Amino acid sequence: MQRFQSYIDGEFVDGEARFPSVDPATGKVWAEMPEARESDVDRAVSAAETALYDGLWSKLTATQRGKLLYKLADLVAANAQKLAELETRDTGKIIRETSAQIAYVADYYRYYAGLADKIEGAYLPIDKPDMDVWLRREPIGVVAMVVPWNSQLFLSAVKIGPALAAGCTMVVKASEDGPAPLLEFARLIHEAGFPAGVVNIITGFGPSCGSALSRHPKVAHIAFTGGPETARHVVRNSAENLASTSLELGGKSPFIVFADADLESAANAQVAGIFAATGQSCVAGSRLIVERSVKDKFLAMLKAKAEAIRVGIPSDMATEVGPLATKRQQDHVAALIDRSVESGARLVTGGRRPDGDGFYFPPTILDCDGVASPSLAEEFFGPVLSVVSFETEAEALQLANDTQYGLASGVFTQNLTRAHRLMKGLRAGVVWVNTYRAVSPIAPFGGFGLSGHGREGGLAAALDYTRTKTIWLRTSDDPIPDPFVMR
Repeated sequence: MQRFQSYIDGEFVDGEARFPSVDPATGKVWAEMPEARESDVDRAVSAAETALYDGLWSKLTATQRGKLLYKLADLVAANAQKLAELETRDTGKIIRETSAQIAYVADYYRYYAGLADKIEGAYLPIDKPDMDVWLRREPIGVVAMVVPWNSQLFLSAVKIGPALAAGCTMVVKASEDGPAPLLEFARLIHEAGFPAGVVNIITGFGPSCGSALSRHPKVAHIAFTGGPETARHVVRNSAENLASTSLELGGKSPFIVFADADLESAANAQVAGIFAATGQSCVAGSRLIVERSVKDKFLAMLKAKAEAIRVGIPSDMATEVGPLATKRQQDHVAALIDRSVESGARLVTGGRRPDGDGFYFPPTILDCDGVASPSLAEEFFGPVLSVVSFETEAEALQLANDTQYGLASGVFTQNLTRAHRLMKGLRAGVVWVNTYRAVSPIAPFGGFGLSGHGREGGLAAALDYTRTKTIWLRTSDDPIPDPFVMR
C-alpha cells in the first residue's frame, strides 16, 4: 500500500485524515492519499501569500523565474515514465497515452520558461505634457487551481506554467479521484528549487477542501477545470473573496464530416476524438454530424474500427482503450446509454459493460438520426459516440451549434471556402479542420457557453495571471495649480 503526502510550504506533510485510492483496472484499493481540510487549506494559502509578498520568490527577477521553470521542465522530461505509470495506475488512462502526453508536458514548461521575461508593460503617450505614464504588469496574487483526474499533469501544466511565469504563487488541488501523479509532481517542484510556499499541492473532497480553497479570503484568482455544476459552486464561492475566475469546463463537441472529405482520415480522427482516453476528454468529439449521402458508409467504417479496438489493462502498451476512472463514471455512462436507447437511439455497437473486475466500458456508437436522444445533449465523459446526419451545410452548422457547450469542434471537407465559412460560424473556442485533438503550448484553448471562459495555453494564459498597475509621474517642477481641479 503506497502512501502519499501533501506539499505545503516546501514540506511534505500528512493531511488531517487519509482516504483510499482505487485502481480503476481492478477496482481494488492500491494507495492512501492525504485528505486536506480547512486548516490544511488555510496553511497552504497563507504560505503562498507569504511567498508572494515577503519571501525569496518576490525578489527573483523574471529571468530567474524562467530558469527555475526550465529546470522543472527538464525534471518532468527525466521523470516522465514514472509519472506516466502513476497516472495510469491511479486513473486508468492507458500507458501509451500517459507516456506520450507527459513527455510533451515538459514542452509546456519550457514555453512558459521562455515567456517569463517577455511579459511586458507599456509606456502610454498620455495627453498631458507634464506627465509620464506607464503600465506595469504584476502577478494577480495567490491562485487557487482545481484540477480534475483526467490528464491532470497536462491540465495542471497549462495553469502552473503561465502562473509561475507571471510571478504568481499557488495552491493546487488535485482531484480526490486519482491524485497520485500530481502529489508526486510536487517532488519535482521541490527538487527544481522553487522557494517554499510558491507551489503548494493538496488533495481532498469538495465540501472540506475545494470549498475552503475557492472562498479563501487570500485567494485572488481561481483556475478551474471540471464540470459546469461544480463550476457553479466555485463561482458562488468566489463571491466571498471576489476572486476572478477562469473556467475550462465540459463539452459536447461536434465532429462534422462532408461527403467530399477523405473518409479514411476522418474515420481515424473520429476514433481518436471519441475513444482515445476512453472518451474522458473535455474536447471529445462526441457528436458525429455526417452528410447523409455517406452516412451508412462512414458508420460502417467506424463500427469496424470500434470493434477492432483493443480494450485491456491500461499498463499494457498494446491496450488502446482502458477502464473509466471511477465506478461512478461507469454507472453514469451505462445509465445515459439506457435512457438514450429508450428514447429511440439505435445501438450500432458496444453499449454494455463487461463482466469482471475494473471499470471498463466498450467503445459505443449510437445512431440518433431523427431522435431527441439525451446522448446528443448530455456529456458522457466516456467512449460513446452519438450520430446524426444532414443534407445541407446550413443544417450541419445548425446541428453543430445546437448545444449549450462550446469548447471544441471538428470539420472534415476538401472544400476550402466551406471550411472558412464553418470556421466563422461554429460557436466553439477551438475549430479543427481536417484534424482533431491537436494541441500546442503556443495555441490557447478554452470555450464558450457552458464550456467556460478564459483561455489556457499561449501568451493569453500568462496575461490572465497578471493585473495592470498604472504609474503616473509628473515631470514639471512648477507648483501644482488649483488643487480643486482635476488634472
